[in-house]
Amino acid sequence: MGVSQYLDLPHGRLAHEVTGEGPLVLLAHGLGDNRAAFRFLMPRLAAAGFRVASMDLRGHGQSTAVWPSYTRTDVAGDIAALIRHLGGPAVIIGHSYGGGAAAIVAAEHPELVTAIIQVAPGTRTPKLKLGDINGRFVKGISLILGTGLFRSPKLWDRYLRHAYPSTPNDFEGALSSLLANLREPGRMAATAKMIFSSPADAEVKLPAIACPALVVMGSLDPDFPSPQAEADGIVAAMPGGLGTAAVIDGAGHYPHTQTPEQVASVVLPFLAAHADA
Repeated sequence: MGVSQYLDLPHGRLAHEVTGEGPLVLLAHGLGDNRAAFRFLMPRLAAAGFRVASMDLRGHGQSTAVWPSYTRTDVAGDIAALIRHLGGPAVIIGHSYGGGAAAIVAAEHPELVTAIIQVAPGTRTPKLKLGDINGRFVKGISLILGTGLFRSPKLWDRYLRHAYPSTPNDFEGALSSLLANLREPGRMAATAKMIFSSPADAEVKLPAIACPALVVMGSLDPDFPSPQAEADGIVAAMPGGLGTAAVIDGAGHYPHTQTPEQVASVVLPFLAAHADA
């Protein structure tokens, strides 16, 4: 990770780093992770002419571990505060939990957001059809729920190995660093609270989004019975014409880390069209 900067809020401080020059792009990771998840995408965006800020969500990374609550709405407030601090507006790229928070920011603070990119977003209450349920999904959800129930880094390790159909060269070292961070006091408790936090607060905001939105999914994402159907459902819930979807073949729940070149190939044209100059 790069040099950490901090923004003090009433209940804690947010760690973040900034690189590059140009229109602002803010990166928000998912639960049980930290901003190192964007280690491959961030330099690609900066090299393409963007000022890229990557944050540690509340409870995670180098941000304060203990907060009063950890809902997507809370995280959305943190994102909005950081955009104001950095001088927005911004395009928000949110992964998983961060993707749900991105939808809330776009709906509630349109003056701060020019567009959003949701990567494998946790934005809707699960829509399960028996015909779509498969072993990969059942195993993934079981490991996620087990992590939350037992607040177990070991179960999270197993989930992450399941969520990557293939892994980057630095996977073992990055995973070891992530798990060490999650073993710090309060961090698994924060992760568990996010696991059991309903995405309904994000889902209800989808019809109120008024900016362009891109949904990026991995075709082998185990968090959803059908990643394509989930992406299509999110787009359908937004006002007509604003949302588009892209599915990265062979990617799991972390396409920005597993397949950063493919993600950049769909993200950079979207940013070129919609980032504020």
